[in-house]
Amino acid sequence: MTDRQFYVLLGPDGAGKSSVMARLSAALPGWRTLSTDDELVAGKHGLITRLRRSVVEDVLPELGRAYSVDFLAHLLGTAVVHLRDQLERQDPRTPVLMDSYYYKILAKCRLAGLTTHPLYGWWRSFPQPRAVIYLDVSPETAWRRSGGGTRLNPLEHFGPRPEWFGFESYQKNLRKLMLEETGRLPVTVIEESAGTDTTVAAVRKALAA
Repeated sequence: MTDRQFYVLLGPDGAGKSSVMARLSAALPGWRTLSTDDELVAGKHGLITRLRRSVVEDVLPELGRAYSVDFLAHLLGTAVVHLRDQLERQDPRTPVLMDSYYYKILAKCRLAGLTTHPLYGWWRSFPQPRAVIYLDVSPETAWRRSGGGTRLNPLEHFGPRPEWFGFESYQKNLRKLMLEETGRLPVTVIEESAGTDTTVAAVRKALAA
């Protein structure tokens, strides 16, 4: 655990993390939000956005044929390293709210079939936050938000196509692994709510506490 004021906003796919991060970026003066979301990535780090797009458009459709899971892990790991690098560039006195990818990438690589890998030990050695704020959401709600699976990518469901049972199983396993990876840290669970305003207010309250 780090001495700096560093927290991670975690949650399954479809939890609304991106919307909450965007709102908090404007609502928390004096804080720094670190994310791989396109709207929060600085222009000089445009490579992160391009790599993310390439994973979805080029690598995932050919995973197991043109590209191995090892290759996928190394490519996804660039996001984790980028977040760590950004954290270490901050003034230690500046409080930081970190994107869920800090833990989510490791969990997704494990779900992709890479149960063990030398990279995992390295990632787990990165600075750990004071606490994790977990945005909980049911698979049913996340499925609805995905347009019934129409907006999913292959790293958000099991099986060759986005179908309900493959999505539900994936999300339950993703939740289990993310909470396993953060098990030694204080975790505040924000229960599913009707709107972004309520969730943002709950996260701000958790950070203040």
